[in-house]
Amino acid sequence: MTAVDPEKAPRDVATSPDTLTETPSHFVNEDRLRRSLSARQVQMIAIGGTIGTGLFLGTGKALATGGPASLLICYSIVGFIVFCTMLSLGEMAAFVPVAGSFCTFAGRYVDDAFGFALTWNYWFNDAVSTAADLVALQLLIRYWSDSVPWYALGIAVWVLIVLANIINVKAYGELEYWLSLLKVVTIIIFIILSIAVNAGGNDGYGYIGGKYWTIGDAPFVGGIGGFASVFVTASFAYGGTESIAITAGETRDPARTLPRVVKNVFWRILLFYILTATMIGFNIPYNYPGLSTKSSRTSPFTIAFQMAGSKAAGSFVNAVILTSVISAGNHALYAGSRLLYTLGSNGHAPKVFTKLTRYQVPWVSVMTTSIVSIVLFSLSFAGSGQVWTWLQNIVGVSNQLSWICIGIASLRFRAGLKAQGKEHLLPFRNWMYPWGPIICIVLNTFIVLVQGWTAFSPSFASVDFVSFYLELPVFFIMIVAWKLIKKTKFRKASEMDLETDVYTKDDMEPEEKGWKGTGKRVATWFCF
Repeated sequence: MTAVDPEKAPRDVATSPDTLTETPSHFVNEDRLRRSLSARQVQMIAIGGTIGTGLFLGTGKALATGGPASLLICYSIVGFIVFCTMLSLGEMAAFVPVAGSFCTFAGRYVDDAFGFALTWNYWFNDAVSTAADLVALQLLIRYWSDSVPWYALGIAVWVLIVLANIINVKAYGELEYWLSLLKVVTIIIFIILSIAVNAGGNDGYGYIGGKYWTIGDAPFVGGIGGFASVFVTASFAYGGTESIAITAGETRDPARTLPRVVKNVFWRILLFYILTATMIGFNIPYNYPGLSTKSSRTSPFTIAFQMAGSKAAGSFVNAVILTSVISAGNHALYAGSRLLYTLGSNGHAPKVFTKLTRYQVPWVSVMTTSIVSIVLFSLSFAGSGQVWTWLQNIVGVSNQLSWICIGIASLRFRAGLKAQGKEHLLPFRNWMYPWGPIICIVLNTFIVLVQGWTAFSPSFASVDFVSFYLELPVFFIMIVAWKLIKKTKFRKASEMDLETDVYTKDDMEPEEKGWKGTGKRVATWFCF
């Protein structure tokens, strides 16, 4: 029986799962999702999925709890881990570009039970991330007024992102593109302004230099506990970088686009995060009022513009940060709905989650993920600042578990390619293999174990302990339970599925030559 690539088939054929079996080019598109996202959109979605509340609010909390040195060091270490992770993931995603991404890879190359646990873990991660972004809106709006009901803005934005995700993937892609472009411009302006503020271009602070690194308990605040706690904040901030591979199932020419996205986006993200963390640590004291309280958070970005002497500019930046939070929530809902769709497709969840609209959008998965997020958001009555911290811890640990699993899947993936003699087919090679995946596994495991130090010292905090460590036993219980129920087996390298949905160098679309082609590639790098 001959299958049809949904992008090349008539619309009525493409939406029929019965026609999608086997193609002459040896790849099968199991997803049945339309490849409608351009390289321009995918580039910006990668940035938008990462730069959000973790950068705009999380850096303030990290500065308050760990000090400027902890902020810079921890964000740099986690950035390096993400670098290793993305090289490993990019290699697999370019070869097998499916919406399930690393969750699918875990099942194919390690064990079906491993993939089952990881996919549910990451789906919950995205649902919690969406809720965390809705909670963050309440924290940001208090910059202007405390009289706005805590639930009002969150519900309004929730409706907006649900509509953007359920209409069609192009609507999601365009909304994400413009919101992400706005936040990138804001960060660039912030970095330039911060240099000027530090040099003395501020409202009454004079030349700042490095004086905030020597006040009080700085540069390391809270000792070992304060330093360790910043790791989970940094992991929350960088989380989402790996979810760019989830767009693979809806990306045009994925074998060419995804490697470029992985290589280009990482450097921009690292540049934004490291430079931003550096400027925040130099310009804002760790004990600045409002950086981290039970009921409120003030973004370091807003503070920097206030220091420049413009209250109006501070309000404008706070408004921009609001749109950035909406962008991050939009992306988290997108990623979560695609993973729930994958769970249904793989038999890990009821088939109802695979229902598609006529635009091939998994609407049941979108609605289910959004409902879970709004239920978690309702916990905000306990104090938005405290709830946001708990949700951030849960997401941060989930990200770290995902990065560990990507490293394990990468090692097994390469073992399978070697055993089957297919390494030469890779459209993109991880030049850090095998040390990259190993570093990712070892460093993340260590960080997961030590970052909850503050839950034990100076006294045991049960709620903090749960937010730091609950996911660990749940994850392993899910693996064991699925193995016992389904009697799954560890994938042998010689028996791995390296045929389904595979894209090789031969499947790349022809690239335009000459000045026109060069211009398009340069424009894509800048996301235009």
